Amino acid sequence: MRRFARRRILVVGDLMLDRYIYGSVNRISPEAPVPVVRVDRERNVPGGAANVARNVQTLGGRAVLGGVLGRDDAGRRLLEVLREADVDTRGVLQTGAWRTTLKTRVLAERQQVVRIDWEDRFALDERSLRRFHRLATSLVAEVDGVILEDYSKGAVDQALVDALLRAARQRGVPIALDPKDNAELRVEGITVATPNRREAFLMARLPERAPEPQPLEDRPLLRVAEILMEQWQPLFLVITLGGQGLLLLDRHRAPRHIPTVAREVFDVSGAGDTVIATLLLALAAGAEHLEAAELANCAAGVVVGKVGTAGCTARELLDFLEILRQTGMDQVRQA
Repeated sequence: MRRFARRRILVVGDLMLDRYIYGSVNRISPEAPVPVVRVDRERNVPGGAANVARNVQTLGGRAVLGGVLGRDDAGRRLLEVLREADVDTRGVLQTGAWRTTLKTRVLAERQQVVRIDWEDRFALDERSLRRFHRLATSLVAEVDGVILEDYSKGAVDQALVDALLRAARQRGVPIALDPKDNAELRVEGITVATPNRREAFLMARLPERAPEPQPLEDRPLLRVAEILMEQWQPLFLVITLGGQGLLLLDRHRAPRHIPTVAREVFDVSGAGDTVIATLLLALAAGAEHLEAAELANCAAGVVVGKVGTAGCTARELLDFLEILRQTGMDQVRQA
């Protein structure tokens, strides 16, 4: 973790603004059977690939961000909060032909009342697309790792994936993929992919089954993992399982289960972003596959204990590891 501060990670993908409106509920509307939320405050935080970049920063690394934003209020607000977080935004392309994805969550007494999404899936014109690809791939030469964050909003396509994979191989740096639902995307040779359970079944083109109590005895899940290992040819694969933790597979060992270490869960928003940010930052800093996955699992345990899209600082992660040691939870190996 001391090496995190010397590692630069390029995060490329779909950018979003997450807006949180906080208030209280004391009555039901006379107009409809819905609560009336009296607003106390609101805040804007990075979402999507932007949240992954923020997670790299909060962990002590240096994030360089690539993506597409609209020339709209949400795009301007997102750039503001990214600059406040000291994220390098040189890879961000702004265009009037793009609408910035905005997700607004209304919360009352820590409970989410409603979420409102403004989003469209756009295809950039050929000229802007080539400019974005050149911009993103040119930054690979400056970094120690690359994260591809696909939320299926239109920023990630095959040409971008091919260009980044090629540049990462030439540079000799790890490249990670957080997929969504684009099963047609070819990513052979990726270092690591981190789908959640639903995404893994979708990418393997198999119907999702209810999880078994023990992931290592979950035959449909293990079959999906085998298919993705064959399909993507990664060095290793991490499937996030929510309350069950992580499933880790690589080419040379039997599947391994890393149980969750979350002590309390308030909000799972952005937990996957924390996992991939921690995972690749640890790999870039020299961690083995299992060590990186365990650190990512612990960082996720920190963020789900917070309300709203959040990050995990290096200090919080160290404190969390110390709590695990003190309470005898042995999922984290002793260094």
